[in-house]
Amino acid sequence: MSDTLPDRLSIYPDSPYYNEEILGRGIGVRFKGEEKTNVEEYCVSEGWIRVSVGRSLDRRGRPMTLKLNGPVEVWFKGEAAS
Repeated sequence: MSDTLPDRLSIYPDSPYYNEEILGRGIGVRFKGEEKTNVEEYCVSEGWIRVSVGRSLDRRGRPMTLKLNGPVEVWFKGEAAS
């Protein structure tokens, strides 16, 4: 298993950016210096995260999300943030 995180990762199995092995190890996401626990998808190179908001659901039955732009840092849980 690789110790490098992908540039983009999603929690949904039908996404092309889903990786079960990496998600199973536990991922930490820091956005604008604050650790986030409700991240559904992220992209480091483009500088955005997608977070769930409220209780509303979209047409696929998933939580509604909001795309936030800014600096993104990711790391494996249990390791120091880079």
